[in-house]
Amino acid sequence: MSRAFVVVLDACGVGALPDAEAYGDRGANTLGHLANVAGGLELPTLGRLGLGSILDLEGVAPAAAPVLHGRLHALGPGKDSTAGHWELMGVVAAEPPPTYAGGFPQQVIEIVSAAGGRDVICNRPYNGIGAIEDFGEQHVETGALIVYTSQDSVLQIAAHDRVVPAADLYEICQRVRAELPPEHAVGRVIARPFTGGPEGFRRTDGRRDYSLPPPARSYMEELQEVGCPVHTVGKVGQLFGGVGVDVQHPGATNAVASEQTSELLRTLERGLVFTNLIETDQVYGHRHDVAGFTRALREIDAYVSEWLELLQPGDLLVLTADHGCDVTMPHTDHTREHVPLLAVFERHQARRHDGPLADVGASVLKWLTGHDAAALPGESFV
Repeated sequence: MSRAFVVVLDACGVGALPDAEAYGDRGANTLGHLANVAGGLELPTLGRLGLGSILDLEGVAPAAAPVLHGRLHALGPGKDSTAGHWELMGVVAAEPPPTYAGGFPQQVIEIVSAAGGRDVICNRPYNGIGAIEDFGEQHVETGALIVYTSQDSVLQIAAHDRVVPAADLYEICQRVRAELPPEHAVGRVIARPFTGGPEGFRRTDGRRDYSLPPPARSYMEELQEVGCPVHTVGKVGQLFGGVGVDVQHPGATNAVASEQTSELLRTLERGLVFTNLIETDQVYGHRHDVAGFTRALREIDAYVSEWLELLQPGDLLVLTADHGCDVTMPHTDHTREHVPLLAVFERHQARRHDGPLADVGASVLKWLTGHDAAALPGESFV
């Protein structure tokens, strides 16, 4: 077969993993709880494919003839985008990268300050929108960089685009990424440019993630080895540090990423397209915005309908997620959850498949090449 499309609905978890309590996420169920508090979800296309057959979902009944469907689970630690996307492509980290519930130590702050030639403010776990709302004016007045983290292994640096132009902020983050010592090698250093004035600061679409390189070989590299091109849309390529990626396409918003995916469905002759739809996480999940989250899902549902029309004989379409972000949790961080699996392909069977996230990468490799990768985790469901 010639084409495979994997689309990640960021943060759309479907129930707590057995070890969720260790992460402070006991009972998490992002889509299930979202449907409850929203009074039901209206997702006709995803429902027809079998989303309501995966879990009880108010407003989304089990499908009469679902595609291959089920739940996937992580094999390694973590509950962030890096861990989730890596595992979908067969990369399982042995140890979690460091996190900083009390803010970063002085050594890290000195690295950031030296890289930017500026002081640092905030330095604590913080919601990204709240960070620029609460520290934006001080940043504009003093030029100090806003540095914050979360329960995930991230070091985020925010700066106003008139104080620190985006190109300069990217250089600062690259320096920080390169200079962090092994004991403080966070999973991602994230550039967060913002704009606006005292009447209201807002983040731009210029976010960039500077990730650690994957610690092991991925299914994307297996594809490249046999000459099968790998395209990423949105932040996916950045999460892999470009390793195993031939072409990175923009996708800072769901609309841009979805349109780019549609265009690749129309024009790509062969290869893998690995897309992330970020807004259910970045814009709505972390802010516990129920209305925004449900609206984003309806918009995704409409795009899925379009993608189904664009599929060619011999195509594979996988819809999944990377972790959860339960809007009913007392915290606003990611949640340690199973993720959904909906797989559309020729002669697909209306059967259930539960397994590790790595089954997605194994299935893509099998679909596109007919081969397995015995050294990588995961088993094909195609």
